[in-house]
Amino acid sequence: MFADLCIDGVFVPGLLAVALVALALSMIASRLLADLGGYRWFAYRPLVGLSLFVILAELLIRLMPLIEK
Repeated sequence: MFADLCIDGVFVPGLLAVALVALALSMIASRLLADLGGYRWFAYRPLVGLSLFVILAELLIRLMPLIEK
């Protein structure tokens, strides 16, 4: 699993850091979809946002061993 991050003596779980990065990336992707008109293909916009977050979080978790080396 992920090691804890130490920020000024405060331990932050590694999964929380991954979730925050995934949240930022999903917000950027959601803004891009809105600007390009990609949401017109989907029936329920909040479900697409949640799906983007889950997919990006999983990708970051899978790519983490490559980044740590």
